[in-house]
Amino acid sequence: MNRLIRFLADFYSPEDYPALAAQMRQWKKSKPFAGVKILDATPVFRNTMVKYAVLLAGGADLYVSVGKDIPCDREILKKLPEFGIKINEGKIPAGKFDAVADCAGRHAAVNSACGYVELTRSGLEYYRECQQPVFSVDSGILKLFETKFGTGESFLRAMNHLGYHDFKGKKIVIFGGGKVGGGTAFYCALAGAETFIIDREQLIPPENVRLINSADKKAVCNALNNAWCIVSATGLPGVLAEYVPTIAASHALIANMGVENEFGETLPAEKILNNNQPLNFMLDEPTKINYIDPSMALSNAGLLMILQKRLPAGINLPPEDLEMQIIETLRSAGKMDNEINSVLKGYRSK
Repeated sequence: MNRLIRFLADFYSPEDYPALAAQMRQWKKSKPFAGVKILDATPVFRNTMVKYAVLLAGGADLYVSVGKDIPCDREILKKLPEFGIKINEGKIPAGKFDAVADCAGRHAAVNSACGYVELTRSGLEYYRECQQPVFSVDSGILKLFETKFGTGESFLRAMNHLGYHDFKGKKIVIFGGGKVGGGTAFYCALAGAETFIIDREQLIPPENVRLINSADKKAVCNALNNAWCIVSATGLPGVLAEYVPTIAASHALIANMGVENEFGETLPAEKILNNNQPLNFMLDEPTKINYIDPSMALSNAGLLMILQKRLPAGINLPPEDLEMQIIETLRSAGKMDNEINSVLKGYRSK
């Protein structure tokens, strides 16, 4: 574990990940995962290793699995055994684990003694009938730091990486106005793009973003016809298949910001930026560490709650007091006051 901390120190300081740093300080002493076999399927990138370091500090016997169709940094994956982390790749891991931290439901069939933590909203569909406790990271407010701010910011970084720097006046159409789509739209509008979200008419879009009712097919097609960039962010596989002919004929840039193939099988992957993988996953750091720190800390906390048998069977939302405790830890670091205030404003207005 100390070797891993030294490796990460070349890239991050504890001030960059205050929530995980607080867990590390506490769990290094209490060892709540001593002798516990954990499978973690969080997408493998350099900053994910901070999450691993916390679990190792807590005494976990840690295994990492790369889920089917989930992008990862192969160079980072190869390094994990150097730090005492075991890898399960290319198949559903056999054997039994004490707890599983999943992503996109790819490990719902893994044998877990105590239950599961699911990182994404779309992954919950694989757990609807689960008879064990399932902790839903995406169902709380902390995920907004990753999605509204982290994913949106990384969409712009990925587009910049591909050579697209000028967004002013460009028309961007985003399917889905949830956390990921809303966050992407938020940053596109900040960059000066003419930004549209396609979703149900009850949705309230971010400031300076216009809503197109998804039930109005004619309006949707009109928007697609003259778009500069079309983005999928619904989290639903194949849901955009009916629009593929219009999308293909539009000559727009096409991007996917979710883990599912939302366009269906008729649109070739090579027509989509990053070969239809989540666009930000082409980056060394798909989400900056400060934005993903709260989600990863909440995932770790969910693992502990499951192991302590504090949750009933079925899907469980993050406890409000736990999320507020993590937010106060973030605030004490003093680096994300604007983001914290924005998240809490939306939360308290509900």
